[in-house]
Amino acid sequence: MSKDKISKEIESKFGHQLRSRVNGVLIENEKILMVKHLMGNGREFWSTPGGGMVYGMSAKDNLKREFLEETGLTIEVGDYLFVHEFLEPPLHAMEHFFRVISVKGVAVLGKDPELSNSNQILAEIRWMSLEELHYLEKNTLHRIFWGIKSLSELVLCKGYFNFGNISIK
Repeated sequence: MSKDKISKEIESKFGHQLRSRVNGVLIENEKILMVKHLMGNGREFWSTPGGGMVYGMSAKDNLKREFLEETGLTIEVGDYLFVHEFLEPPLHAMEHFFRVISVKGVAVLGKDPELSNSNQILAEIRWMSLEELHYLEKNTLHRIFWGIKSLSELVLCKGYFNFGNISIK
């Protein structure tokens, strides 16, 4: 089966290289801000807002830029939480997670400037409760959420996490 256009563009822009990414954990009123990504071949993937780092910008500045691009929100970056190694060939990334707070704006779905307008992967933005996260199929949800029992547990995580390679067809 041939890869669809989105899969090909994701692989050409982000694949076969180690990327450094920043992600923001924004929790308000017992809900976390999540973004649904279209990964190609019909696959969806929910994660916190964030993205690849631009050389020469600090992690915090990169995260502020990514949040504004994806959500329309201006944020302050708080505590560094943990690093997660995402390894699902052809994608490989070290994902740095930070606690963030919103200081201006209303969450709206943005777009990824690294991808063409016809192959945007950002599909939906939503505030989600823990129950809503647990309702999602595991293979559509970032692995950092698979075993948590509360959103506050997520912001208490510290250290390095690698939940193993996964292969989703």
